[in-house]
Formats: sequence, structure tokens, C-alpha cells
Amino acid sequence: MFLPVILFGLVVLLLFTYLYKTGRYNESYWKKRGVKFYDRSKAIGPYWEFLTTKRALFEILGDIYKEYKDDPAVGIGQLSTPALFVIHPKNVQQVLQTDFQAFHHRGMESVEGDQLSDNILFMNGPRWKLMRKSMSPLFTASKLKNMYYIMDKSAQDFVSYLKGNPKKRESDIYGTLITFCNAAICGAVFGIGSESTFDSPFIKLAENMSATKLKNVLRFAIIGMSPKVANMLGIKLFKEHEDYFISSIAEVIRKREAENVKRHDFADLCITLQKNGTLKDETTGCTIEPTTGLLSAQALFFFAAGVEPCAVVLFSVLTLLSCHPEILEKVHKEIDEKFEKYNGQITYDVINQMEYVDKVLNEATRILPPNGYVTRQCVQDTVLEVGNIKVEKGTKIFTPIYQIHHDPRFYPEPEVFDPERFSKDRKPSDEIFMPFGMGNRMCLGARYAKLQVLAGLVHALRHFTVKSNANMKNLIFQKHILNVKPDNVDIKLVLRNIN
Repeated sequence: MFLPVILFGLVVLLLFTYLYKTGRYNESYWKKRGVKFYDRSKAIGPYWEFLTTKRALFEILGDIYKEYKDDPAVGIGQLSTPALFVIHPKNVQQVLQTDFQAFHHRGMESVEGDQLSDNILFMNGPRWKLMRKSMSPLFTASKLKNMYYIMDKSAQDFVSYLKGNPKKRESDIYGTLITFCNAAICGAVFGIGSESTFDSPFIKLAENMSATKLKNVLRFAIIGMSPKVANMLGIKLFKEHEDYFISSIAEVIRKREAENVKRHDFADLCITLQKNGTLKDETTGCTIEPTTGLLSAQALFFFAAGVEPCAVVLFSVLTLLSCHPEILEKVHKEIDEKFEKYNGQITYDVINQMEYVDKVLNEATRILPPNGYVTRQCVQDTVLEVGNIKVEKGTKIFTPIYQIHHDPRFYPEPEVFDPERFSKDRKPSDEIFMPFGMGNRMCLGARYAKLQVLAGLVHALRHFTVKSNANMKNLIFQKHILNVKPDNVDIKLVLRNIN
């Protein structure tokens, strides 16, 4: 009966020995290269505190940023993979933009045996390049203009939903925003009809795939630390939804082909790609078959890029506006003027005329960006310019967003909500303003996401004002692997008196 106890003790001993040796190796690795090392939890670095506390990962990285703010970068634990937290903006820009050949890998991999993870968020190398090129036509300015009717209808349905469900305006506003973003993405992926986008049968599926759920947080954490370990443990991100999601996409494509009607949405793109046959990159020779499974994985990209990040941004904007009634009044004034001028017809061109709303959105995503950091992985040996740091192939890179946005060296009085920072004569450079990252691996759907947020925000604030209990000096953030979402804020939407 002592055998299980002995075996358990051996496993613990072996694990402790492995982590101890790994930590010693990590520390030695970076010190040999003249790089300071974050020596708390030498084996898995900030992930240890993330797994054992209630804090978001970006907050833990923020502590490291403050401690080493005068250094160009600092080494951190990442099991047996060398990992570097890049701090200096010039090095951040090099990793995300100027040295793209060395850092085009996101630091994440598609999960073996998990079809839906084979999308452009997880793809790398020639396959990523080819898939992104094939998806890009959906996000050009002209395509977004043609698609805007979907976002506008979703936003109008959102207002009707709020008016018809008073309780949804008074509690769990974030959950309501998630529902709106799900409805909007379902409309863009599966198409819309005359019924409300909030009646889509796919909304529940989308909600179940949310990365906020604890089990998904743990999955993403393990995959983020080590894709190899995740594969050894058989961890899958979306496997449980695979059959239903792929069959749903197949049914949408079949019906759309039968209708033979252009709706300028994702289903149209699927039909075009399948009709054109094998995707091929003439430069690399890489080929991809546009199977329904592969296209379903790309559809999942919409949900990953367009639901939680957009809901987080909307929640953050409403939080900040509720704390600044004078700015909220200016926002209401600009929205009201456009509704009255255009008889309530808010088109793509009209929404792009709302300059003050755009400033507010930019400043809100500076203070509370949807993601607190982004990752990359080095694919060829290179040297970081500031600090002359040699970076070997395979090194995992973390680059800050939230911390740079809040650094007084780059933004005077960074905690002040000042939309005029984004006036034409003061607009910050892309080197320090990057709510969606920067460079060629910046989120492909960033422009779509911004339009979706603007549509929801403009229609909601036409009919409602916002109140909350928010104290910007005392925010507690939701425990999340990537997002920046206030967790101790209750928001209420109150009907406005408009003609």
C-alpha cells in the first residue's frame, strides 16, 4: 500500500530536480550573454505567479518592466526554452517590425490533432504567409466598407436587445458586450438575414469557446509555456467543438452556393477560395488545400480576434467615459449631430467622420489596451540593437504593450484620460502606440475589430448614457493569460431622452 506513495514521491522529486536544473540553466544562459535575469521562479518565470495568484499575466510582466525599466531586456524562465522580456521600445520595434525575418513566428503553434487551431493566429512560416495572403482580401478598405452593413445591423440589434432586456443594462454589462460581439462575428462568418443577429444559433457555441473560462486559461498557459509539453499531455484547445463547428461552416457554404448571392462576408471568401482550388505561394512552393476543415479554422480566427478583445475594448471605453462625464458629453454631442444630419443612417463613411469618437477610442486603448503584451519566437540568430544582445534561434520573446502605454517617459501623465493626445499635431508614433501590436504579424482583423467596436459604441451611446462605480486608481484586473480587463467595475446603461 506504500507503492503509490513512493511513486508519487519519486515523481515529485524528479519534477523538483528538473525544475531546479532548468532554472539554474536559464539563469546561467542569460548571464553568460551579459543579460540580467529575473530570478524569481527561475524555471517558469512569470507563469508561476500567474498560475498561483489571481493576477493577470500582463500585471506580473509589468512588475518586471518596472524593476528593469532602464535595461534593454531581461531574461525570464520558460522551462528549457530561452526567453527574453524585451523592454526598450527600439528593441520592441525591431522584434515586431524591422527585423521581421528573424521574428515572424508568434511563439505559438497549432496543436497536433486539433483542426481548429490550424488558423493564422497559430500558423507560422510559409503556411502562415500563404494563408494570410488568402485571407487579406476580406480586410481591405473596400471590403470592409461592403461588410459594414453587417456590423451596423448587429449594432442596431444590440440596441433593441438592450431596450428589450432592462436587466442586461444594469448587471454584467461585460457579459452583454460578449453577446453583442459574438452576434456580430456570427453575422460576419455565417451571414445575416432579416432576423436579429442575437437570435443566431451559433452564439452559444462561441461563448463556450471563450478563453476566459478557467480550463481554457490553463490550456493557453501550458501551450504558451511549451507546445511540446502540451502535445505530450494531449492538451487541445478546440477539439470538443470541432465536429459541430466544421459541419456548421460546411452547411453555410452549401446554402450560400445554392443561393448564389454575394453578401461580402466570410462565407463568400470560402466559396471563392474553394473554387480557385489549391492555394500556392510561387516564391516558396508552399501549397494548402482549402478544405472545409481548414476554412473552419480560419473562421475560428474571427472569434478569437473579434469577440473577447472587442468586448474588452468596449468595456474599457465605457468604464473611462463613465469616469469623465465632460468627455462623455462631447461624445454624445458628436454622435447626435451625425444621427440627425444623416437621418439615423450611419454608414461606413459617416462613422469614419466621427473624429472625436475615434480619439476617445484611441486614448481608451492606450490606457487599457485589449492585450497587455504580445509574443514572438526567434527563427534565425540575430542581435538586438539596443544592448547588443545576441538572440539565438528558438528564443521566446515577450514584448510589453500596457507598460509602454503607461510609461511617463513616452506619455506625460500617462494615467490621465486625454483624447486630445490623438489630435493631428500630437498623435504618438507607432513605435509607442500599439494596442493591436505592430508589424506584419499585427492582428489581421484589427481594422475590422475597430469598426465593429465603433459601430456598437456609436449606436449604444446614441440611446444610452453610462454610469459606473469605477475608480481608475484602484482597478483590479481579471486573471487572464493575455487580456487587460477591469474586474471590479460595475457599469449601468441608462436610457437617454432623445427625440
